[in-house]
Amino acid sequence: MSLFRTPHVVLFTRDIDRASAFYQALGFEEVFRTPLAGTPIHVDFALDGYRIGLATEASTRDDHGLTPVAVGQRAAVILWTDDVPAGYERLIGLGARPVKPPEPWLDRLLIAWVEDLDGHLVQVVQSVS
Repeated sequence: MSLFRTPHVVLFTRDIDRASAFYQALGFEEVFRTPLAGTPIHVDFALDGYRIGLATEASTRDDHGLTPVAVGQRAAVILWTDDVPAGYERLIGLGARPVKPPEPWLDRLLIAWVEDLDGHLVQVVQSVS
């Protein structure tokens, strides 16, 4: 029996409403928020059994005494799809910054990279034959 369970990643953001709207537009469903009224300081989303959280930079600093970094390429959200070019264009249409257009990798994958609205890397990937 494992000591740990239910892992998920939390990304830090300076604009939680904007970041939340971005991930909801990708199909993530909100499963938790605090506080319930007004602008949240933390929101969790789920997609296909995977959970991702967003926490405000200010709350992480003020509530927990940490020094979060809310910009730059610190982590990557990986989104599998059956159509990388369409996924890449959808992300760009939602305001993501293009990093690398679709290209083959390892002779069995097609991948593309963007940065979300806070600079977190998002990779769109599909298996190809």
